[in-house]
Amino acid sequence: MSQPMPAWRAVLLAGGRSSRMGTDKAVLPWGDGTLLTHMRALLLTAGASEVIVSGDRPDIGGVPDATPDTGPMGALAQLAPRLRDGAWIVVPVDMPLLSADLLHALLAAGATCACVEGHALPMRLRMDDRLRAVMEDIGQRSGRERSLRALQHGVETQVLPAARWSQALRNCNTPDDWIALAHPAP
Repeated sequence: MSQPMPAWRAVLLAGGRSSRMGTDKAVLPWGDGTLLTHMRALLLTAGASEVIVSGDRPDIGGVPDATPDTGPMGALAQLAPRLRDGAWIVVPVDMPLLSADLLHALLAAGATCACVEGHALPMRLRMDDRLRAVMEDIGQRSGRERSLRALQHGVETQVLPAARWSQALRNCNTPDDWIALAHPAP
């Protein structure tokens, strides 16, 4: 009999400008709703006890970026003080094929941070005061020094091989990506 999954929470990053897409990715249609509603439901169904939406999404209690245009790391650094100790999965709004299997593999990793080879997201963080301090420091930096990669290099990070989850890791940054993802070729 397998051990029950320990409690975990999630941050859904949905506050970007979607400049390469040309329209707000979070409201693109997916299934019976939008990418935003799909990703939130996916996290809850996979076992998240709480989902915090990063971005100005008042209809679902989203947390607006206090400092816009600072990217995912800026948003995470802003959220860090309110994230409880324990396991957090961080996912982008534009990865609708993400699987519970991948999320659970990230949760099973032993390091402070876990990600997949070649991908900054999704990632799992083991939140505590030390990690909050690192996130605050990196969040105050500028340019490439304020990045998820800088965070992953600044703490103990376990990198999972990507091959097993290549389909689940597909995201949509451009209209062409969106077409390929939403309407796959037969």
